[in-house]
Amino acid sequence: MDLNQVTLPVSNMEESTDFYRRMGFLQIVDTPHYARFECPEGNSTFSLSLESEDFTSRTVIYFENSTLDTLVANLKEKGFAFDQEPTDMPYLWREAVLHDPSGNKIKLYWAGNNRLNPPWRVERSE
Repeated sequence: MDLNQVTLPVSNMEESTDFYRRMGFLQIVDTPHYARFECPEGNSTFSLSLESEDFTSRTVIYFENSTLDTLVANLKEKGFAFDQEPTDMPYLWREAVLHDPSGNKIKLYWAGNNRLNPPWRVERSE
């Protein structure tokens, strides 16, 4: 199996699609209630779904970038506000944190080999 996409809830589609396009994602589907984006690298996509009721998002979406500090600096120049600057984490990832206009948490990170092969990796199935 391969992961197709993750869908995030949003309260304002226009504001949200603008946010993600400004981050550098390519919008490939555009409807009043649904939008989909391609990531700048790789084959991953993610989508947004307009919610008509109030919600609190506990979703965290991760985007990996090998030049994390440069990416964060460029996004800050575009006016993006970060809750956490790039920080080395105890689980061997370097992460920066921000939120989209609907409150979805975004972690920009670089993990290198530790993303799939941390020192504590286990391999279990069934």
